[in-house]
Amino acid sequence: MPVVNGYAATERIRNWERETARPRLPIIALTAAAYKEDRQRCLNVGMDDVLTKPVMVDALKAMLDRWLPKASEPSPEAGDGQPS
Repeated sequence: MPVVNGYAATERIRNWERETARPRLPIIALTAAAYKEDRQRCLNVGMDDVLTKPVMVDALKAMLDRWLPKASEPSPEAGDGQPS
C-alpha cells in the first residue's frame, strides 16, 4: 500500500471504530507471508483472519462465507436507511 502498510491500516481502522462507536468490520489479511509468526502479527494488530497467496478459490469462498453476513442477516452498516 502506498501510504501505510496493512498492519498500520488495520490499527487505524480499529482505533476509528472504537472512537466513533462503529461496529467492528471484518479485516482479512491477504499475504504471501505464511509463517505462524506472520499470522500472529496480523491477529495481534486486529485483523480477524489471514488468507495466504496464492489464493485458491475454495479458500477464498470459505473465508468470505465465514466473515461476511449471510443474506438473511443485516450487515453491520445497515441502519435506518438514512445517510449518516
